[in-house]
Amino acid sequence: MLWIDEIEKGISIGGENDGGVSQRVLGTLLTWMAEKKEPVFVVATANNVQTLPPELLRKGRFDEVFFVDLPDEKMRQEIFSIHLKKRGFDPASFDLDSLSQVSHGFSGAEIEQAIVSGLYSMASGSGILTNDILITEVKATRPLSVLMAEQVDALRDWARDRTVSAN
Repeated sequence: MLWIDEIEKGISIGGENDGGVSQRVLGTLLTWMAEKKEPVFVVATANNVQTLPPELLRKGRFDEVFFVDLPDEKMRQEIFSIHLKKRGFDPASFDLDSLSQVSHGFSGAEIEQAIVSGLYSMASGSGILTNDILITEVKATRPLSVLMAEQVDALRDWARDRTVSAN
């Protein structure tokens, strides 16, 4: 398997200012995809898929385009649980329902950073990580879905009839 994270950073339409590097990278990737001898499952992520050249997205190169939206309430509970466990906390000690509700519109990374911020608050205060500390940290955060609401909405609109939902 080959995983290419944020593929649009290296291959994008309008990369004329890079001396042709993005076009050469695209050409090399397309040639490799067409001529590789071994079966390789290629997965790529993109935050700005609209900047990718159409020849990269056609069937046979990438057979499916999935859209991963922001996590829903249940997914946010799972994300809180994962990151609390990762840091040695029992998720059952927290009200994951309330944390999930207050973090509407948050990405997984933003939830993780709210927990990290909560740990700093815990260290400078009572020494105990509580639900209230986490809620305070979540409320102090403006997620990208708020900061960049127009872009998030535009991406959702673009993806609606063009992609397969991964949620």
